[in-house]
Amino acid sequence: MPLNRRHFIGASAAVSASLAAPRVLGQGRPRVVVIGGGSGGATAARYIAKDSDGAIDVTLIEPQRTYYTCYFSNLYIGGFQDYDDLGHSYARLASDYGINVVHDTAVGVDRDAKTVTIASGETFPYDKLVLSPGIDFVDGAVPGWSLADQDAMPHAYKGGTQAALLKAQIEAMPEGGLYAMVAPPNPYRCPPGPYERISMVAHLLTQANPTAKILIVDPKENFSKQALFEEGWQKHYSGMISRIGPDFGGDIVEVNPAEMTVSIDGVVETVDACNVIPAQKAGHIAEIAGVTDGRWAPVEPTAMRSTMDENVHVLGDASQQGDMPKSGFSANSQAKVAAMAIRGELTGSRVFPAKYSNTCWSLIAADDGVKVGANYEPTDEKIASTGSFISQTGEDAALRKQTYEESLGWYAGITADMFG
Repeated sequence: MPLNRRHFIGASAAVSASLAAPRVLGQGRPRVVVIGGGSGGATAARYIAKDSDGAIDVTLIEPQRTYYTCYFSNLYIGGFQDYDDLGHSYARLASDYGINVVHDTAVGVDRDAKTVTIASGETFPYDKLVLSPGIDFVDGAVPGWSLADQDAMPHAYKGGTQAALLKAQIEAMPEGGLYAMVAPPNPYRCPPGPYERISMVAHLLTQANPTAKILIVDPKENFSKQALFEEGWQKHYSGMISRIGPDFGGDIVEVNPAEMTVSIDGVVETVDACNVIPAQKAGHIAEIAGVTDGRWAPVEPTAMRSTMDENVHVLGDASQQGDMPKSGFSANSQAKVAAMAIRGELTGSRVFPAKYSNTCWSLIAADDGVKVGANYEPTDEKIASTGSFISQTGEDAALRKQTYEESLGWYAGITADMFG
């Protein structure tokens, strides 16, 4: 059955109904603090609040007043979405679910005292802490590039204005100019994401600058949905896209944002726009909380509980959990499992066995959508795949259009599931 908003929300409602529990009576309500208001954090906050029927005090700490999804930002670059369509408000989480939404940055976690400190100096006590901070970038991952250079060479790999900046730079390229992407090493947020972006940049250029060229500098030998993307690039953008992998120096890269150059194994290319996507790690607050292994935050697979602190759960891109990719769908799925476990521990309500799922859609050209996904269950060691699926090369146009329309239904569904 194709996934659309009704089916996505319907599935969520079924889970919600199965989790319903009576209000806890007694002295004070247990307190949950959630850091990060994206696909993991917003979902967890909403499900804990609504399924506990007010029995749990939920605080969501998120610096941005409007959340812009990183997923679908590629479609904005390609001209298939408006920028404002990516933005979502936290208003209903506060008004409809009684969540205390605090727009500030979490700067400290005291796990002994069980408190979170924000930039203003205010502290929030918790009984359970949910960390869903997304990604940060590994310092020095791409020689010559740092966050100070993100205006000259955008990463555009977090939701928000970076995507708008990158699109503007591509649109300003001279006729026949060169756009370069420095792709990230594994593991990273949204494995197909850089290559969907290449597709959307190519679509944009075919409309406005058809003699322009695209160069991918990639440290990986292969990448997600490679056969599907390469088939699509040949079909829709023949002669426009070139990729240099590690066999030809794609893993020996240096950039110079001031000069707008990319050096590949010592060979210098002058570029007109450059998208640098560095190696990634868990968002910094996870490091501050002391729940990372230096890069990611290990979790036990039944409830996304930190292996370093039973009162901390880590969701989404920041977690090291096993087979699930780092994606918005994964984070949303993990959040529901964690919310159920937290509610069970704090209120005594029933907890059902954990099940997880993920699908990642990518748009290659107009009405040419592909997807990959899987279902997952916890084992003793990790979250493990129990079966996967992927689009096939050579699919007919009607199926590819259906796949794209399915992705639109999913986007409407997941954002409603996150923000109410």
